Amino acid sequence: MQLIHQDNVNRLAELAKLEFSESEASALLQDLNRILDFVNKLGELDTEGVEPLVYMNDEPCTLRADVVVEEITHEEALRNAPKKDSDYFRVPKVLDK
Repeated sequence: MQLIHQDNVNRLAELAKLEFSESEASALLQDLNRILDFVNKLGELDTEGVEPLVYMNDEPCTLRADVVVEEITHEEALRNAPKKDSDYFRVPKVLDK
């Protein structure tokens, strides 16, 4: 059963700004349909009483303490900047007003 059609592949390519040859688009169409077939097959499994898997192991997630540490001074950071003024990095303008 084909769940995705060539029009869908063409639209995805357009949105992602990708270009495919006819053979690549055909292979992609087959791959996407195989993926969806597999996902639909998983939907047939009886998962009654199965706990959702949140983590791959039972150990708690340990995070380091969020402590502010000054590893480089403001002056040291500006020292190697290609363009700077007294306090800031100078970068090219990216937004037009």
